[in-house]
Amino acid sequence: MSFVDAAMSRVPQPFRAIVLRHHELIKFAIVGGTTMVVDLAIFYSLSLTILEQKPVVAKIFSGVVATILSYILNREWSFKHRGGRERHHEALLFFTISGIGVIIAAAPLWIANNVFDIRASASFTTVVIVDFILNYIIGNLLQMIFRFWSFRRWVFPEETGEHERIEEPEIAPLAGEDPTRN
Repeated sequence: MSFVDAAMSRVPQPFRAIVLRHHELIKFAIVGGTTMVVDLAIFYSLSLTILEQKPVVAKIFSGVVATILSYILNREWSFKHRGGRERHHEALLFFTISGIGVIIAAAPLWIANNVFDIRASASFTTVVIVDFILNYIIGNLLQMIFRFWSFRRWVFPEETGEHERIEEPEIAPLAGEDPTRN
């Protein structure tokens, strides 16, 4: 039994169709969570040390590294079954859209630092908390919405032809589950 089959066997029957229907979004979210951890580690490593007075630079650098990892993971896993573009066009679109996403994610931090000058009057703890909220909650939410929509539409479009349909795997019912009930 594969990992996917084992995981799907634990999903209650009514939710299996939803999971299968939204498999790209789920994979995209897993890739996003992974790259967010990478982004977070690099950002705080830089912004709490050598780039303490330049958090936007630290954010852009960490965003670029996370974007490179994101391309590899999304290309080889999240949107693997999609095609329709030559690899160099796909990469150019991916990095252009991701660059816009990095700017979108950094915008709340830039506004807080350059418009409201929060670093001048806030304590260290407050700055760390505000950076996290602005970068990793508000900024990432905004860029995630933009990037998922853009990737599906322009970077990894459906091929113009027969699309490979993902079938629901044969999964044994859970103990105590009625297999005739949907």
